[in-house]
Amino acid sequence: MGRFLALDYGKKKTGIAVTDELKLIASGLTTVPTHELFAFLTEYLRNETVDQIIVGEPKQMDNTPSEVEVLIRPFLKRLSLKFPEIPVDRQDERFTSKIAFRTMIDSGLKKKQRRNKALVDEISATLILQDYLKRKQ
Repeated sequence: MGRFLALDYGKKKTGIAVTDELKLIASGLTTVPTHELFAFLTEYLRNETVDQIIVGEPKQMDNTPSEVEVLIRPFLKRLSLKFPEIPVDRQDERFTSKIAFRTMIDSGLKKKQRRNKALVDEISATLILQDYLKRKQ
């Protein structure tokens, strides 16, 4: 049995989250510089079984694609060419960064820790994966 892996793709950094093997619990894994993402994925997939990759789908309030979607589409094409055996799905990621920041405040993180954009990206990827799991139940 494999895991689901979620990506909060960004221009500079990408947050990554994974499920347990039963696909019940989403947990933050890490944040990597986007230019190193394929190297990270290649190594990760060498050691772990992943049944599906979920990529956040940024949308505006009027349901139109966000400006970063222009960067995500070529990434998705390259992802499917590099790992054709792993299906890719999308998950609406509206408000995940705001919810992630709110989660950091609610969990008592100090202001300096809340400025850590990498942590926000990792939490956002976890939220994307949690929403995906809820949608698929």
